[in-house]
Amino acid sequence: MPSTKAKRRSVKSEAIKLIRGLPASSTWDDLMYRIYVRQKIEAGLSDFRSGKVHTHASIRKEFALP
Repeated sequence: MPSTKAKRRSVKSEAIKLIRGLPASSTWDDLMYRIYVRQKIEAGLSDFRSGKVHTHASIRKEFALP
């Protein structure tokens, strides 16, 4: 498992890549949106890898869908 320092370095390097990929006309909101989306994707992938998933059927049952 990577150390906290290694994780921080990884996050920093990924953030730099996100910033470099933005057009010059980007706003702070554009940057924050990209960071937010990336964070949510990473969290979803982490949940998937650790088995925290729901079946389609269980979601339909929870929300009383046919």
